[in-house]
Amino acid sequence: MIEVENLTKVFNGRKAIDEVTFKVEKGEILGFLGPNGAGKTTTMRILTCYMPSTSGTARVAGFDVFEESVEVRKRIGYLPESPPVYPEMTVESYLNFVAKIKGTLPNRRRAQVDDVMGKCSIGDVRNRVIGKLSKGYKQRVGLAQSLLNNPEVLILDEPTIGLDPKQIFEVRTLIKSLAGDHTVILSTHILPEVSMTCDRVVIINNGKVVAMDTPEGLTNQAKGAERVALLVDGPKESVCEKLQAIDGVVSVQVSGGDNGKPASFQVECKLNTDLRRTLAATVVSQGWGLLELRGVSLSLEDVFINLVTKE
Repeated sequence: MIEVENLTKVFNGRKAIDEVTFKVEKGEILGFLGPNGAGKTTTMRILTCYMPSTSGTARVAGFDVFEESVEVRKRIGYLPESPPVYPEMTVESYLNFVAKIKGTLPNRRRAQVDDVMGKCSIGDVRNRVIGKLSKGYKQRVGLAQSLLNNPEVLILDEPTIGLDPKQIFEVRTLIKSLAGDHTVILSTHILPEVSMTCDRVVIINNGKVVAMDTPEGLTNQAKGAERVALLVDGPKESVCEKLQAIDGVVSVQVSGGDNGKPASFQVECKLNTDLRRTLAATVVSQGWGLLELRGVSLSLEDVFINLVTKE
């Protein structure tokens, strides 16, 4: 449904994106992640025909975004970083205006506007002037306009920014319900949201794609270490020294252990190295009390930090 190949954009001699390549299948929700300035918004603006690329190709629903931009625009709904709303209009008049621009037939316009207002929970402010709404409501009005005319492809840049936890849950549920009938690219900084919503993830950093997989696949294949948490009743300095000396241990972090209380240790091991037996045997052989030992899964946040930072 969306094919991006070697997409490059240069601003004043600097590459904002550098040979970005990825594909989104029909009905899939793709999480598009990266730190600020990584190139996410630039990529989305190219896909929505907002700006041209310097080189490379991109196709949406089979149409080239450069050669057939009108056909592409007919098939996409776009929510940019800042909601594209007119503050002097009421919610309903604005959505009717957008529906008209998108070519919705007059006899279907009212039903579509009512439908998207219901999906985005903004029916209670339909007659309010947009400029007087809260940031969260403006964000939901922006999301509603992207859903008008039932587009095949949705490109959503930070759709839950400014929303409270209840609204975030509602929008997340809405986005998940769109899978299958719509193809979605979702950019967000809320990483748990990606784990719960997206089928696959693309991580971009410094304009380049640095990882692409399912959320589970990324956590399993992360560059970094396996983690084991221990709770040990023993002198924490000595315990730390013994654990650090084990072959395959990358680092040991200690917390607690004051006033004679057991200390908590988080041990990072080399990737694909299971040292749980060795760690347990080391503690027990010293006569210390091993009160707890468990594996600690890498979160998507851990993976993200590992991939986009040098340290």
